[in-house]
Amino acid sequence: MAADARQDPALFDPASFRRFRFVDRELDARGRVTLRYALDDEPSFVEVFELPLGGHDGELGKGERRRLDGLLALLHWVAGVSYFKVALPAEVSCETGAPTAAAAELLEALYSEGLGELAYTNRLEALPRPRFPHAPGGDPFSRDPPGLGRVLVPVGGGKDSAVALEIVRRSGCELALFSVGDAPPIARTVAAAGLPRLLANRTLDPQLQELNEAGAINGHVPITAIVTCVALLTAAINGFDAVAMANERSASAGNVSFDGVEVNHQFSKGLRAERLLSAALSEVAPGMRAFSVLRPASELAVARAFARMGQYHEAFTSCNALFRSDPARRASSWCCECPKCRFVFLALAPFSEPAHLREVFGRDLLDEDDQFEGFALLTATGGHKPFECVGEEQESIAAIRLLAEDERWSAHRVVARLAAEVLPRFAADEGDPERALALSDEHAVPAVLMSEVRALLRA
Repeated sequence: MAADARQDPALFDPASFRRFRFVDRELDARGRVTLRYALDDEPSFVEVFELPLGGHDGELGKGERRRLDGLLALLHWVAGVSYFKVALPAEVSCETGAPTAAAAELLEALYSEGLGELAYTNRLEALPRPRFPHAPGGDPFSRDPPGLGRVLVPVGGGKDSAVALEIVRRSGCELALFSVGDAPPIARTVAAAGLPRLLANRTLDPQLQELNEAGAINGHVPITAIVTCVALLTAAINGFDAVAMANERSASAGNVSFDGVEVNHQFSKGLRAERLLSAALSEVAPGMRAFSVLRPASELAVARAFARMGQYHEAFTSCNALFRSDPARRASSWCCECPKCRFVFLALAPFSEPAHLREVFGRDLLDEDDQFEGFALLTATGGHKPFECVGEEQESIAAIRLLAEDERWSAHRVVARLAAEVLPRFAADEGDPERALALSDEHAVPAVLMSEVRALLRA
């Protein structure tokens, strides 16, 4: 049946596959990364990344490519989750060599909890829990973290990466921006920042779409982990030694409980995933580091900082409808109907004029009656927090409290209903704005950046 599935996708049966194989990987002299996978003997998959080669005269030597093999291997293992998830077989086989102990721990988390939303939304009986073989490795926590030199900041086109890049810029560190693809919000943010950018391109195996239409298991994968690994390899190729992500502490908060774990749409953005990745890096590429510069802050604190960065307001768009793989379904701006649009509007509103947000979004979402239930759901009123990159429930409550007391917003129809129907459901100390906006001490931000984190995110 497995072989027939490749010849005739209509016969695809996820339950017929026993093993997911990491078959081969290659980084060529031109910066082309080729990753090969397979389910049993067939179907096989090929994913390709085209990475920029600044400063290498257009070519990478063999010695340089050997030096990068640890990061290439990490990308191979992490990116495989997009293909593993079509069948979720019980076994994995690492044919190019086993990961280190810390890398195996990261992978087992990504291929299980990182697929928690997929398992929950597909009504599977349990999470996938593949076991990865691992090679001996040293104690990753016994080594001092490397110093901060040149920093690469990934940009996704939303408010978070704009705040992150400005923190790094103001610290005086040498930096450049990075993106996978050049979606319009990314291109506009790069232009507004006026900084150099390293651009990578990704090509998924086209069979994924075919198999999804023929009965493969489909759903959310831990995409941030993949982007981070591409950024790390690009950074190492181009002489950078750190990747500064833009993941807030809010990303660590889950959505719903399932099979003994807290399912989190943003699992690979969370602090646990960051720590697991750092441990893996200390074994496979000790000279590199990755951390989130926004980790001390809530989404609400980031929104407050971004509200003061007017140069990005016409550039950014956080709505995921702009990034759909199918061009026919891709939006051109804010869709104004999804949880992400609602949350960003809600988080910015206490620190913005209503007229300004109408200009940014094209509509006033807090004055449209039919938006009420969507905003209420951000506090888990009427269900669980949406499977989207939105802040913690307590942050949404805090934003509503601020708006209810703000004469600019309090009479807006949705705000008035939220104040009357949602806030009374919570104790007076829940959603405290001061607590929501405070910075946490639980992070791995280098000391050289923390003064700028405090300056931008506490004010």
